[in-house]
Amino acid sequence: MKKIIFKIFLGCFAVFLSTSLVAANQISQQQIEQFKKLSPSQQRALAQSMGVDLNTINAQIRRSASDEEEEQTTQQVYPRDTQFDQFGNPVLPDELELEEEEESDEPQPFGYDIFANAPATFAPTMDIAIPQGYVIGSGDVLNIRIFGKENNDYEAPVSREGQVLIPSLGAYNVSGMTFPEMKKYLSSKIQDKILGVDVVITLAELRSMRVFVLGDAFKPGPYTLSSLSSITHAIFAAGGINDIGSLRNIQLKRAGKLITTLDLYDLLINGDSSNDIMLQSGDVVFISPVGKRVTIDGEVTRPAIYELAENETFETAIKMAGGLLPSAYPSSTVVERFNEQNLRSLLNIDLSKKASLKKPVQGGDYIRVMKTSEQFAHSVTIIGAVSRPGNYQWQKGQRITDLLPNINAYLLPDADLSYALVIREKGRGRDIEVLQFGLFNAVSDYASTDNLVLEPRDKILVFSNDEKPSSENISLESLALTKEELLEKEKDTAKLDYEDRLFWQQYGTEQQIDLAFEEKDELEEQLKLASQSLEELTGGTVTEELELRELGLFSRKRLLTPVIQQLKRQGASGEPIQLVEVAGEVKFPGTYPLASNITVKDLVIAAGGLMESAYLDKAEITRNVFFQGAATKKSKNVDLKAALAGVGENNVLLQSKDRLNVHQIPAWQENHVIELRGEFLFPGKYTIRRGETLGQLIERVGGFTGYAYINGSVFTREKLKQLELQNLLKVSADLRMEIASKSLAQSKGNPMIDYDQAKKLLADLTKVKPIGRLVIDLPKLVSNSDFDVLLEDGDVLYVPTRQNSINVIGQVQLASSHLYQKELSVEDYLRLSGGAKKQADEDRLYVIRANGSVMIPSQSNWFSERDTSTLSPGDTLVIPLDSEYMDNLTLWATATQIVYQAAVAIAAVSGI
Repeated sequence: MKKIIFKIFLGCFAVFLSTSLVAANQISQQQIEQFKKLSPSQQRALAQSMGVDLNTINAQIRRSASDEEEEQTTQQVYPRDTQFDQFGNPVLPDELELEEEEESDEPQPFGYDIFANAPATFAPTMDIAIPQGYVIGSGDVLNIRIFGKENNDYEAPVSREGQVLIPSLGAYNVSGMTFPEMKKYLSSKIQDKILGVDVVITLAELRSMRVFVLGDAFKPGPYTLSSLSSITHAIFAAGGINDIGSLRNIQLKRAGKLITTLDLYDLLINGDSSNDIMLQSGDVVFISPVGKRVTIDGEVTRPAIYELAENETFETAIKMAGGLLPSAYPSSTVVERFNEQNLRSLLNIDLSKKASLKKPVQGGDYIRVMKTSEQFAHSVTIIGAVSRPGNYQWQKGQRITDLLPNINAYLLPDADLSYALVIREKGRGRDIEVLQFGLFNAVSDYASTDNLVLEPRDKILVFSNDEKPSSENISLESLALTKEELLEKEKDTAKLDYEDRLFWQQYGTEQQIDLAFEEKDELEEQLKLASQSLEELTGGTVTEELELRELGLFSRKRLLTPVIQQLKRQGASGEPIQLVEVAGEVKFPGTYPLASNITVKDLVIAAGGLMESAYLDKAEITRNVFFQGAATKKSKNVDLKAALAGVGENNVLLQSKDRLNVHQIPAWQENHVIELRGEFLFPGKYTIRRGETLGQLIERVGGFTGYAYINGSVFTREKLKQLELQNLLKVSADLRMEIASKSLAQSKGNPMIDYDQAKKLLADLTKVKPIGRLVIDLPKLVSNSDFDVLLEDGDVLYVPTRQNSINVIGQVQLASSHLYQKELSVEDYLRLSGGAKKQADEDRLYVIRANGSVMIPSQSNWFSERDTSTLSPGDTLVIPLDSEYMDNLTLWATATQIVYQAAVAIAAVSGI
């Protein structure tokens, strides 16, 4: 009965299996499991009944199993310390935190990071050659193919008894044989029973084995590995070695006996895997605790913490670190070591000597290999406005033109061809001396004295003709572009300027950071005007000190600053500071290094040459003179014209701290321009001569038109604007202090002054534009020279057309202007504007006349006399606000509070 049921099942399964193979050319997992439960004879009978080769079914089953295994084992690999959430997703640090995290510069233990990304599986791929020493064991699957008289393909697993069952041939014991021995043995046995065939035997599947990883592994315990796994595979399977585990003492034990010891340094440093032997089932990989360590830092290829073996020396320690870098200075290697008193001591080791390299290294040593000096032995340095600055090789007899042979190809367009310096070290104290030369003379004549012979470590400074960076960006070549290209260039320039302003706002002074760009610029301009001295306001000049960001990159002040500082440090008793100063009518006044054998002519060249206004007949040299232990100042006049020509004694050889003052041509002045606006016959801008008055200029331009209203003229002056601005700033500062002090005084817990509103008021006050008006009586000025005004640069005179109005402003019902009527009085004009408001202070009414003068009622009796002739066209009536005015609402609130407090006081007295 059972046989009948089985045959029915077999037939149904065959039909189902055949249909599946034909329809989908694949077998489901359920069909595979059912097919694998059949015995080999039943599988063969099923295949024959289906007309399908059994090997085809087995191959498809193996592919399905392989795909399933790959799907299960294929996973993303994460570092071994990665944390996972409840859903199995890795918890990684935020990307921004990773970017901000700074890497530690301290040396880390060597070799442990190799286990940071352990592979998900250690099963070897089957497309590699099987090692010749591989031992066949239980669990291996052999693929046996027979060709020739008979063609058969078998997959024969090695049973637990170590036998391989070949259908129709029998069972053969292959356990314990090596892979080549097994192939030779089985081939001979098959060929003995089947004549005229060839046999090919391969390993279809490898057995797995169970090994133990113990000791200081990251995750010690038993692991199932492939039969081709070695010691390192087992270590990787356990997640690597923990922080206290040894990389140099990994023991392989088999049946309680020590088989070998693996030193991972041999594998990691030397690539020697001879001790990384194959494992067998039941083996134990034991990781010992870490031994003595040494730290190697500094100029080595691989700074790290290394584990020491027996008899390690400095030579072997340096080899472990990958050797010395070319920048290392082994002669001054420093070793920190624990001494017998458990204190750290320092040793100096010369690693360039063999005897020092043979010395033993001790546990806990900290070896620091120093870096060699960054100074160049035989080089010269070119700095400044050149095309290719930097360090260059020095050769004996080398001159300036050997490094800068051509002006156009080697210098920037703004380079100064008349003034350059060579900074040369002298002595062993790194003191410097300065040599001056001209690039144009050096290039023009190779034998010129300006073509200096260079020495090792010389520095050549080439300056720019521009002191500010704004002038460096403008040249004719930069304008040789199309309109579209120029617009694009302007956009790029504006963008760079904006980024520059952002940088200086972030890294500038605290005041610059707190202010917005517009407010900062306005405040800087105000402070600059306010800080101008009385000397400048009275005709003197003040040298404007430029900030660092306002200096050209290769300007004299920027490049000479470190040179001047060094020369100042060199100054001592008996060694004068090698500096000189030039002032007056030169292009770049200031302090300059006292070069060797420098004269007046050389100093003028260093200062960029003379200005147009320089006086050539006489210049003054001020010098310190020491006499009888005291220092005095001595002045000497020289003929500057003769000195520049190099004639006679005028070209004085300069000494330390000399000061050359180049005078201005007497009565020299630049073009001073004033402007006449309004009702002149020929209004416009005019250049005035020194000492010319306003009346003379008006006469020179032909006078006024017939429509001029000279009583309403407005005369403004630039210096008066600056004075007004200083007064505004002073008043603002005084008010700020007063408001701050009063805001601290509180009444009933409430501040008396709203400080925020006060700050807004002060801000509005600082934004008031100064006018700079000078009140003049133009009719008297024209008719009488005693009232005339000397003109200055920037003066403006405005004469309006004839006016016929009276303005009324201030605390009136409607501020307005009215036609001038001779018969109307002040009260009439006030009545036309609706009269004064309640808060108006009529006792302090005043009149601003058309020429800017002010009439104060308290100092005149024209109100009482009703003298209407005192008002003239263009006058303005101003009614100010009564500062002590209190409206009804405030009055009643104050009165109610007083009455309430009085009632409380009476009630308190009555209760006594």
